[in-house]
Order: sequence, then C-alpha cells, then structure tokens
Amino acid sequence: MDQEKLIELDKRHFIHPTSSIQQQQKDGAKMIVEKGDGIYLTDKNDNVYIDAMSSLWNVNVGHGRDELAAAAAEQMKKLAFSSTFSTFSHEPAIVLAEKISSLAPEGLNAVFFTSGGSESNDTAIKLARHYWRVQDKPERRKIIGINRAYHGVAAASTSATGIPEFWNMAGKMMTDIYHADNPYGNGKDKALSSLRSVIESEGPETVAAFIAEPIQGAGGVLVPPEGYLQEVRNLCDEYGILYIADEVITGFGRTGKWFGVEHYCVTPDIISFAKGVTSGYIQLGGVIVSDQIHNVLKEKSAGTLFHGYTYSGHPTATAVGLKNIEIMENEGLLENARKMGEVMLNGFKKLKEELDIVGDVRAVGLLGAVELVEDPATNKRFASDLQVAPKVIEALHQRGVICRAVTYEGTDIICFCPPLIINEQQIETMIGKLHDAIQEVRKGLSAVLK
Repeated sequence: MDQEKLIELDKRHFIHPTSSIQQQQKDGAKMIVEKGDGIYLTDKNDNVYIDAMSSLWNVNVGHGRDELAAAAAEQMKKLAFSSTFSTFSHEPAIVLAEKISSLAPEGLNAVFFTSGGSESNDTAIKLARHYWRVQDKPERRKIIGINRAYHGVAAASTSATGIPEFWNMAGKMMTDIYHADNPYGNGKDKALSSLRSVIESEGPETVAAFIAEPIQGAGGVLVPPEGYLQEVRNLCDEYGILYIADEVITGFGRTGKWFGVEHYCVTPDIISFAKGVTSGYIQLGGVIVSDQIHNVLKEKSAGTLFHGYTYSGHPTATAVGLKNIEIMENEGLLENARKMGEVMLNGFKKLKEELDIVGDVRAVGLLGAVELVEDPATNKRFASDLQVAPKVIEALHQRGVICRAVTYEGTDIICFCPPLIINEQQIETMIGKLHDAIQEVRKGLSAVLK
C-alpha cells in the first residue's frame, strides 16, 4: 500500500500510544517503518536510520534475526498457545523460568510470567502486598517509589511512576503509593533522608515495598550515585520492607550484565523484567521472586492465587525468550555491551569537550545520555520553550538517527540505547551525527547564549 494511503488510514483508525493525537491528525505518522536489519530501520521511502533507541529500549539482539522467527514458527507449529492457569504447564515456560533463575542474582529462583513491563510491575506490587497479607499483615500495602521513575501505565505501575505527566492523563489510578526524592539534582544524602522520612511518616509497619529502577531509563538515563542503592537496601532491611528492582529496561544485557543491580552489589527481593528478554520480537515479561518470598507463598498462600494474564507463560513467547538468551550467550553480547558502552561514553565525553552546551554525559553499558545545558559550569538549564532537546532529536532524524529526548522538569536530555550488536564504527557514525545535530541547534541558539 502506498504511503499516502497508509498515513490517511493511520489518522482515521490508529490511536497511537504515548503520542500527540492532535499532532498525528495534523502531520500524520512521523515515520512508517518498512523493515529492520541489525541496528538499522528502513522506512516506506527507503530511507535508512540508525535505531539508536533499540526501538523502545528493547531490541537488544538487533532487527531481522531469522533465528527468532524460526523459533517462533517452530513453536507455533507444535503448540502456539496453551493456558498455564490451574497448574497446566508446558516445556518452554518451565525451561525459560529455570534459565532466568540461573541468570538472576543468587536467591531469586521463581518466575511469574506476564506480557510486558507494566504488567510485570503491577504483578510485583500485588505479590508484595499478597506476601504480607498471607502473613496476617494486610496493613503493609503502601508502596514507595522515587521521583522521575517510570514503571509503566497499568493501574499500579502508573501510580508508582514518578512522572506527573503520566498521572495527569486519567488521574492517579491507585492510592497508598508514595514518592521520595530522586538523587538526581538532590544528591545521595538528601535522597536517602527523603526516603527515610517517607517511610517514617507513613509508618514502616504499613509499607509493603520500595520500587526503583537500577538506572532510571525514561526519566533520562539517571545513574545512581555511588553507594545509593546499597543504602536503600539497608533502609529496606532496617524497616523490614521488600525491595523491588524494576529491570524492564536494564535487564538482559543492556548494561553489560544480565541485570542492572549487579553493578551495585545489591540483591533485591523481587525483580521485574520484560523488553530485552525477547528483544521485543514477541511480548513477554515477568517477575522473579526471592526464595524467602516463594517459601512463604508455598506455605501460606492457600487456595487459588487470583492473579494471572491470559498470556502468562505463553508457549511461543517463552520459546522466543529461550532462543534470544541463547543468541546473547553465543555471540557474547554482554561483553560487547560493556566494550561498546565504553566507546559510546568516550564519544560523549569528546562531545562535551568540543561543544559548549553539552553538560553531563553518562553511560552504563549501552544505556547512555547526553545532557544539554545553557552553561555547563553552573548546570544552568535552557528555558523550556526553546525546546532544545526536541530540536536536536529532529536534527538527528534528518541525519538518519532515531533517538529520544527527555524534557521532564525542564531538562534537555538525549537518550541512547542502541542494539547490543552495534560495533565501534557504527557508534562513531552515530556520535558524529549527534555532534552535527547539536552544532546545528547550537547555532540557532546564538542569540540566547550571548
């Protein structure tokens, strides 16, 4: 079908997620993607782009992997779907649960499958509350997160998200969810003091769990200060609170390790995951729980566990997950993420030396960000109405790079999350295009910066 017809049908029939409905109606689809290959996407007009975001932080093994298509086809021919309700089971889900347990931090060995990240974080919250209820402590139901966190758009995960724009769409969906200060912009000590204050003001005996990403993705690739997560773990232990690590973005090799918490020598009680477990080739997510939690549930969770999704443990999805992990292991993609992450970070640092509006730069593995500021010496931000980061994103798009801006709370952050198969030459091309895009926008800001 030709592009003009597709754009018209898109306007008429397709309500896009996390998009401006009015902009869609005015301008049509930003881009109609035709195919993917490796780190590249090609649109209907045969324009080729570097997918510097792995689409939505998730295409870890790159686009166009025949092995994953073959794994899905083989499983579909054999058993495309079978419910796992009422203790029905099948081999792919069992084997993937065991495999994920073997990769998780020590002491986390039981997996509940979902269809994606929002469901995973809702499940983590519900399981935390259920854990306390079966121990006759139903008052322990409050959840504490941190500002600028992103945990999804289902009922509990929307409320746990610490970005007000997601609450404004339909209002907060759940009560008993609170937020502490983020170390970004506040520092470690203030953030920890804020967390302790929230716990004590709400009453430790009423708090079920704390939830946080090891590295905040949608908030702007915010890397925690040294020692922060260890102190958070200590606070949770002090007050008997469960610690949920949201690894939806950071899990499955993104940071150069299987799970982001491994960088910080922290073992959570619950890990939520999605995205990279199948590299986005099919919908799958899940929750890994500690042996302590699993043992309590085995002993005290009587009767039916009234929580589950139609596609929990989907045979085709779990088969694809197994093949995806096999590819990552066989091709050494965690090691490549570590090495190429260093190349990417060094490229960011060079930009900071060369361009006077580049502020903080950061990366852990192939998850990184470049922050744009009016004055790097004082970290003075640009006025929001200048739309600096969105302009850089558009300039990158014109140069064949798909990237993402984060502008919450007046920040101008350019986020990067390329496929784990990226090589050094491709990173250098990406950084070169970023340099030119920032330089173009910088020239347009000359009057502001005088």
